[in-house]
Amino acid sequence: MSSLSSTSFHVSASPYVRFLPDSVKNLVFQSSSIQSPLDESRLFLFPGFCDVHVHFREPGFSYKETIRTGSLSAARGGYTAVCPMPNLNPVPDTLPHLSEELALIRDTACIHVYPYGAISMEEKGETLADLESMAEHVIAFSDDGHGVQQNEIMREAMLRAKALGKIIAAHCEDNSLLRGGCIHDGSWAREHGFPGICSESEWGQIARDLELCAQTGCSYHVCHISTKESVHIIREAKKSGIDVTCETGPHYLVLDDHDLIDEGRFKMNPPLRGREDREALIEGLQDGTIDMIATDHAPHAPEEKAKGLRGSAFGIVGLECAFPVLYTRLVRKGLITLQQLIDRMAYAPRKRFRIPLEEDSFTLWDLGAEETIDPDAFLSMGRSTPFAGDTVSGRCLLTVSSGKTVYRHPSIA
Repeated sequence: MSSLSSTSFHVSASPYVRFLPDSVKNLVFQSSSIQSPLDESRLFLFPGFCDVHVHFREPGFSYKETIRTGSLSAARGGYTAVCPMPNLNPVPDTLPHLSEELALIRDTACIHVYPYGAISMEEKGETLADLESMAEHVIAFSDDGHGVQQNEIMREAMLRAKALGKIIAAHCEDNSLLRGGCIHDGSWAREHGFPGICSESEWGQIARDLELCAQTGCSYHVCHISTKESVHIIREAKKSGIDVTCETGPHYLVLDDHDLIDEGRFKMNPPLRGREDREALIEGLQDGTIDMIATDHAPHAPEEKAKGLRGSAFGIVGLECAFPVLYTRLVRKGLITLQQLIDRMAYAPRKRFRIPLEEDSFTLWDLGAEETIDPDAFLSMGRSTPFAGDTVSGRCLLTVSSGKTVYRHPSIA
């Protein structure tokens, strides 16, 4: 990583520069120009994005992704802080197990990486993990990839997390309702003969957890919501004063099951839902029910994603194309403002998870540049995205984290 003092660029005084502290603006304005012809009116400086839901696969599954490649991928997408989930080997369910991941983060990450600790031992949902020993080293607790099936286990987890001042971040999925499904249980699945995953498998567990949250007073966050019922339930819970936030992914906001192709790059968990669900998610984003956008960046080896919708592993990558996709499909179409998008990608996640917004961490974008999403150009080891081949607006020119240049587009000398 090169130091900020070697960074060479200029940025116009767009209204979005005001989101950053004066000290950062001064660092930018005192620098010299980009060494390529660019329309300065297209350049926008944002705080570094923050993704509270990624999978970096290390330790245990480094053939899919490493902390180094994952953090480089994040930097290329404009992120300066990410939170990797605990589906690892060993699962970070005790301090010794967590320490393996912490060491890799310390030695190889190029941006800020704040890991989760598991809720239960080995994420099996049977006995609670050693939450107390991990608390000061993790951003929150989650069994992501697995819904906690037993009510009493989740209730006890909430009580202990509350005592520790930590958030429970829940992957909500009722296993009894999955029935071997691979995509949303909607018209497309029925027309094409695919087993479906019903919406209640998600929203039913959210409703259960919110009742437990009301009883315990736990700070609760719902991962990757995808259904209209989830939006409604969370909206009503917020009105009643329950301490709940939620996230959704870029793919749920701009795609639905009518966009499906029988390829692994369209298989994720939860699945792409129906058109009404997507519209409800956009409404939830507009009115603040949905607090933040997280990619659920989940890389797999090529062979694990080459078996169509039925046989491929669940999960897609998203860090390197999230902002351009959302800017193109939501902001430029007038569905949300650019300020709302920056809030959901940078400010809101930091506020909820108490992640610092550093004055010398930011990202510079050319919003007028058009790009074709090319997975072969990704810095991530994962290549599976439903947005492959799409033309989007927005090019990340530079990402600076803690005063260090962690990504620089080739167009910048």
